[in-house]
Amino acid sequence: MPEEFFILAVLGIIFIGFPATIFHYITMWRKQKTLQPDDERMLEDLWRSARAMERRIESLESIIDGEGARSDGPDPNLRDDVYRKN
Repeated sequence: MPEEFFILAVLGIIFIGFPATIFHYITMWRKQKTLQPDDERMLEDLWRSARAMERRIESLESIIDGEGARSDGPDPNLRDDVYRKN
């Protein structure tokens, strides 16, 4: 009787437990292919932040370009050749 119970348990694990575990993880994997609502919200926030930073950078660039046009030329005491990359 104990040997028959052991054989029945092993067969149950092989033919019921193992496939059930595999199918469970397959369905979990398929659910994860799409974005969750929290992920979509986070992506939208990152997109908004990136657009705001881009606008700020453009504003700073226009301010810097405006200052460069107003000056009478480069300062002779400044050595910008040290910072240039060839």
